[in-house]
Amino acid sequence: MLQLLKAAGAIAVCGLVIGLSTAAAHHSGTMFDFSRTLTITGTVVELRWVNPHVSLSINGMLKEGEEPELWVLEMTSPGNLVRAGGWRRDAVKPGDRVEVDFFPLRDAERRGGTLKKLTVPATGEVFTANLREQEKPGLE
Repeated sequence: MLQLLKAAGAIAVCGLVIGLSTAAAHHSGTMFDFSRTLTITGTVVELRWVNPHVSLSINGMLKEGEEPELWVLEMTSPGNLVRAGGWRRDAVKPGDRVEVDFFPLRDAERRGGTLKKLTVPATGEVFTANLREQEKPGLE
């Protein structure tokens, strides 16, 4: 019986360690280049309003005259966006024209990053989504 309890305890500790390492890896921001801000203009393809991170897909371009490309921008959680950035699930819809400022991925071959600010020119609405600021402790 004692060996069974020891084995169950060891399995529980292993599960906890694996869970903690996965959570720590998930919140790494090292894939983003926080020293540069890029701006793209384009059309919303999809706003995925899901935990743990909202994402925004935009068919856009960095410079006028370029061929639009699909960009995927990550944000913080829906709760953080509502509290700190004034976001709503329907803030932008497919087809909306937008301008976004974002921190790009360090891998320049991939089209993406973490969104910093989104502007909807048609309405003048501005939504912020600075992942670095919004995931600091004590935001609640």
